Amino acid sequence: MFKRILTILLVYVPAGFVVTSVLLVTLLKWVPVTITPLMVRRSIESIGKPHHTFQRKWVPLESISDNMIRAVIAAEDQKFLCHDGFDFEELGRMKQEHISDGSPLRGCSTISQQTAKNCFTFCTSSWLRKGIEAYYTVLIEWIWGKDRIMEVYLNVAEFGRQIYGIEAAAQHYYSIRAEDLTLADATSLACCLPNPLHRDPDWVNCHLASRRSEIAAYSMIYAR
Repeated sequence: MFKRILTILLVYVPAGFVVTSVLLVTLLKWVPVTITPLMVRRSIESIGKPHHTFQRKWVPLESISDNMIRAVIAAEDQKFLCHDGFDFEELGRMKQEHISDGSPLRGCSTISQQTAKNCFTFCTSSWLRKGIEAYYTVLIEWIWGKDRIMEVYLNVAEFGRQIYGIEAAAQHYYSIRAEDLTLADATSLACCLPNPLHRDPDWVNCHLASRRSEIAAYSMIYAR
């Protein structure tokens, strides 16, 4: 009996998880990601708090301004087009800084990792979440490819309280469509991404003008 239970736990459960996850990621290569664990978590956290209207609208990558695509690459992951999901060079640099001068470990997640985290985890701070994130990062790099990863990332990213995806953000902050975002608009929105619950474009323009200019300069060298 014990051997059977052990077999189930060590063989069938992991095998079932792998098969299910591969099928899910394959399905989501073609089907829009309409809900994520993060959206569910935020909705639960907002119970009993001031109401914010849920804003969300999926758009294909072709309907997103190239300015926005270049801005998030410049701001979030400048090696996005050439790595396989992980920036090992940056990870090594972070580790060396920590060892040499005791600097705190900083985040250096790629866009692929952030997409995997947003779509398949509840974004908690735990090693289990990081392991699941790494696993799904490999899967989406293998099954989705760069264009689909970017499309999903920009459609599920949090841009404010109950504001998800670049189309909703463009309409909420600028009353325009995502395909009409200027470089200035795009860089301001890209600066919101590290802390979307406490930043909006107006705050960015007042407090992060130099960072916004830096992203704009970098974004000019990237093309889809």
